[in-house]
Amino acid sequence: MNISVIGRHLNVREDTKALIEKKLAKFDRFFPDGADASVTCKSEGDEKRMEITISVNGTLFRAEESSDTFQNALDGCMSSIERQIRKNKTRLEKKMRSSISFPAPEEPAAPQEEELLFDVRTKSFPLKPMTVDEAILQMNLLGHSFYLFFDAQSEETCAVYKRRDGAYGLIVPQR
Repeated sequence: MNISVIGRHLNVREDTKALIEKKLAKFDRFFPDGADASVTCKSEGDEKRMEITISVNGTLFRAEESSDTFQNALDGCMSSIERQIRKNKTRLEKKMRSSISFPAPEEPAAPQEEELLFDVRTKSFPLKPMTVDEAILQMNLLGHSFYLFFDAQSEETCAVYKRRDGAYGLIVPQR
């Protein structure tokens, strides 16, 4: 597993990095093809916050925990990610076996600078063709309330979201 440890407004100590690498090595048995893990450590007053994101074959596992020490936050993240993996184990195994390569998307034109009235955080990620069920699974794994994806059946960019009543919604562009 490729692990990158990032400290936000702090330097992460070598013993903490070694502990993170040792604990994340536990997930190598779930991801034999290799995975990329990004660990972000933040210190906010007396509170230590850790965020772990593991990416494997387009599937993301994410956990964020706060505690009085980074070790306790790491333990919380580990149990959360392990719970996500176990909960979705059969679906993930099926998906991992059928990893299909798709052509790389063309590079978009460079966006022009414009003055914004709002403070906007921009995030980009590759859109991978998937079914609505896979998109809902990915949204739940990330713990988000919505997820943007490329629908493999309709060949459109769509969004799934979780409704207040617990059901799911699908937004499809109209042409």
